[in-house]
Amino acid sequence: MLPRIVEAHYRKGFIIWIRFADGIEGEIDLSHDLNGPIFAPLRDIEYFRSVRLDPELRTLVWPNGADFAPEFLRSRLQVAA
Repeated sequence: MLPRIVEAHYRKGFIIWIRFADGIEGEIDLSHDLNGPIFAPLRDIEYFRSVRLDPELRTLVWPNGADFAPEFLRSRLQVAA
């Protein structure tokens, strides 16, 4: 079963706070994961801040179509203590 993101908020820099359906939550720093042409616009912090949670895909998306798989995000999650 794929992890489902139920809430996400931009924090600072390239960090996003995420909560999954199972209650696990924490921050993800994507600063080292913005490689390739689709992610190039996200290197601009103002554009990165336009992140939103897609209600159907249940993952983070940006206006240019960039997204990250929920399972990748779960693997990078720094769980809140």
